[in-house]
Amino acid sequence: MDFDFRLLIVLAPLGAAAGWAVFNILPVALRQIQELLREKN
Repeated sequence: MDFDFRLLIVLAPLGAAAGWAVFNILPVALRQIQELLREKN
């Protein structure tokens, strides 16, 4: 059962892009959630 490395070549850039998006968006999203929770109290 051989592994098809073409799949890895296609998925690696997609995974890197998704990781970069999460890395950039996560702090902003957490800040907004904190502000939302602070406004409720």
